Amino acid sequence: MSTTTAVPTVADVVAELERRYPPSWAEEWDRVGLVLGEPDAQVRRVLCVVDVVPETVAEALAAGVDMIVAHHPLLLRGVSSVAPTTYKGRIIHQLIKADIALYVAHTNADVAAPGVSDALAGRLGLTDLRPLQPARPGTPAAGEGRGVGRIGRLPRPMSLAELTRHATSVLPTTAVGVRAAGAPDRIVRTLAVCGGSGDSFLADASAAGVDAYLTADLRHHPAGEHLATGGPALLDATHWATERPWLDDLAALLRGTSGVEALVSDLDTSPWTVHAAPPSTGRPAVAEPVADDKEPDREG
Repeated sequence: MSTTTAVPTVADVVAELERRYPPSWAEEWDRVGLVLGEPDAQVRRVLCVVDVVPETVAEALAAGVDMIVAHHPLLLRGVSSVAPTTYKGRIIHQLIKADIALYVAHTNADVAAPGVSDALAGRLGLTDLRPLQPARPGTPAAGEGRGVGRIGRLPRPMSLAELTRHATSVLPTTAVGVRAAGAPDRIVRTLAVCGGSGDSFLADASAAGVDAYLTADLRHHPAGEHLATGGPALLDATHWATERPWLDDLAALLRGTSGVEALVSDLDTSPWTVHAAPPSTGRPAVAEPVADDKEPDREG
């Protein structure tokens, strides 16, 4: 009797992804799901990425994958042309010519439990997790611990300065690292996290009464006003670094449910590639480029 296992198709992989991250959980403005690829095409190897950019497409081509699963949509906003002379058109042409399917799980993966912020919380060792902003009652994602961001308890109390060093050591390496706002000796026991751009949830972090909030893309004025009104301390990492941890969970899901070979891209797609430390830190105030092997969305 034959024990040969059938090779999964694009449709099979999509079905497994949508069982874990139903498209109905995505925000109305979002664009998730299958972007391109023949549903009956076979899939043996998948590359998991945060961003579909020329560099990750080159990575996919070099690895000989049949499918890319990305977090950020390539076609979030409407385009009038996919000509190969355009940025996005060139990417689409490359993928089609190489028979590489493309699938996106974005805000539906953000609110999932486990989802993007659970993976981020896991890197920091948080326990007793609950949503920072639970999914609204009556929406498809409501219930069962789903929602944006996570709140949890650190393994032990840390000062803000120590927590910042800890976050830098456990998150994927980037040129910028992690910066913090607040008194360096402030003790942090409870921490809220949100993968991607999270300054729209500053009020939720304050209402939750946490000691600190870690996210990405914090802006000058909202951060300053938040602190001035007694909000929790802030830690700001790069967008990519807060979402890259989820790719490990995504790859494990694909291996376990579809039996495909799932690769994870460690290519840092942050636009920031150089960081200069001020002389007062004792480190050289010389800007040094990051190595090529360094590791953006909630489009919002």
